[in-house]
Amino acid sequence: MVQIGFERALQSHQEAIESIMQQREKVVTVVEKIAESLDRGGKVLWLGNGGSAADAQHMAAELMVRYVKDRQPLASIALTTDSSILTAHSNDYEFGSVFARQIEALAGSNDVLIAMSTSGNSQNVIEAVDKARQLGCYSVGMTGGPESRLSALADICFRVDCLETARIQEAHTFLNHLICEGLDAIYAA
Repeated sequence: MVQIGFERALQSHQEAIESIMQQREKVVTVVEKIAESLDRGGKVLWLGNGGSAADAQHMAAELMVRYVKDRQPLASIALTTDSSILTAHSNDYEFGSVFARQIEALAGSNDVLIAMSTSGNSQNVIEAVDKARQLGCYSVGMTGGPESRLSALADICFRVDCLETARIQEAHTFLNHLICEGLDAIYAA
């Protein structure tokens, strides 16, 4: 019989979620910043690596299509989805600047960047946030574990008090869904 540690996983998941419950005001701040950005003609840019790349794509779709309530589409782009850009840039330059290059071309001072990195130290994520800040974008970091380069660099950062990648990503999804709920409350008919 396959052994799966349901109880351990559930306990770890609950602890990760509880660690972000102290960050409720940050969720409100991010929702307000995104609404201000959208109302000024800005957009939300999402990025991350691996599972966080998939989360970026998921969240961009939640804003562009709808989350729960019917509402106008909200300008949102995942910088993780264009395989030609990702591979051409990584081949011609390097992977460390793959998101920063896209930020340079697509971002403006009215935009919000949401950067997810479970370690908080992914070089391509750090370079993207640095470039976004140079352009005047508001930057939101989502990390796990202890202080990191991303938590120090982002304008606001959600840190999940956990070292397990899966649990950190689950908490990031929970946070991102709360952001979507806040935007639904503002923009839904």
